[in-house]
Amino acid sequence: MFVDKVKIHVRAGDGGNGSVSFRREKYIDRGGPDGGDGGDGGDIVLVADKNVGDLSDYFFHPRLLAKNGVHGRGKNCAGRAAKDVIAKVPIGTQVYRLSKPVRELKYSSYRPAAAEEVPDFKSTAMLGLPYREGRAKRPLNAETVEPVAEIAELPVDERELIADFVEDGQQFVLANGGRGGRGNFRFKSSTHQAPREFEYGEPGEALSVELELKTLADVGLVGFPNAGKSTLISKITQAHPKIAAYPFTTLAPNVGIITYDDDNITRVRVADIPGLIAGAHAGKGLGHDFLRHIERCALLLVLLDMAGVDARKPWDDYKQLLAELELYNPAILKKKRLVVANKMDLPAAKKNLAAFKRKHRERVLEISAREVTGLDKLRLALLTALS
Repeated sequence: MFVDKVKIHVRAGDGGNGSVSFRREKYIDRGGPDGGDGGDGGDIVLVADKNVGDLSDYFFHPRLLAKNGVHGRGKNCAGRAAKDVIAKVPIGTQVYRLSKPVRELKYSSYRPAAAEEVPDFKSTAMLGLPYREGRAKRPLNAETVEPVAEIAELPVDERELIADFVEDGQQFVLANGGRGGRGNFRFKSSTHQAPREFEYGEPGEALSVELELKTLADVGLVGFPNAGKSTLISKITQAHPKIAAYPFTTLAPNVGIITYDDDNITRVRVADIPGLIAGAHAGKGLGHDFLRHIERCALLLVLLDMAGVDARKPWDDYKQLLAELELYNPAILKKKRLVVANKMDLPAAKKNLAAFKRKHRERVLEISAREVTGLDKLRLALLTALS
């Protein structure tokens, strides 16, 4: 199952709470505060990996949750920081933010501290006192913290592109974990020698995003169903797509690599998407779902069935293909374009080619993918057009 678009929800880990503790040892009178700090919560990190082919992992597991930091302890023992969650995505993935990041405060067995001004403390909203018998348990956000709004998706026109993975190993922190809270050791001073205040751990960020894969290729191969795209890519590259004598054989994009030198230095990546039909820009057929994969291509290879095997006219096919691409994204037609006439080994191809040239003043390259004729010229033409 090929998945190139998926929505996921991510939540980074909360920071651990600071500890309230006092040193208690024999022969040591009034040892003072020794509450340690809480550990930081784990981040959610996306990493581009060339060995990942699609986004199917996140289709079946659409939630990424990082662990919380460990609470601080006595004897100035700081809590352990949580490990980051590393999520691998294929090269070419774009990340769109669907909601604003929020930090959800959780209920706690600690109550907020009294309203006191602490000089070195940024926000008294996260300051707390330990729970004791007879003291009512109240949620952390009951009085001193404003309620946090629920995570709501942004309107389509406000969705923001926040990351674009174009090279192997590229990283992006999608959600930041919460900072660990400070223990009571941090609040001591010459006038406040037995502090009972501590700091709650900061909540981790939570948000919804959409992952969209756009294949990175040099050449985008487009055409109507049964034009011979899969046969062509299997002949000029090492790809092995499914080939059959019926339309819509290709159900997912295929990427092949053309090598020009024995040392494999010069390479051209070719992306084959499912065949387009009339109305593809509006969602008909399969091509619309995969047109995004040719948006990054530097060159369009328009493959035409010049023999008209399915009773179609090549000049009408070409006009219709350009119209569908323009309706989907006008910027695609500004790319370089190479028109290739396939199935030139069939009798009707020569006559149709002459008629095509009368209607469209385009340079046409003649090939037969099945008979492997004209493919060397095609490889050279692709390299020349990309140079």
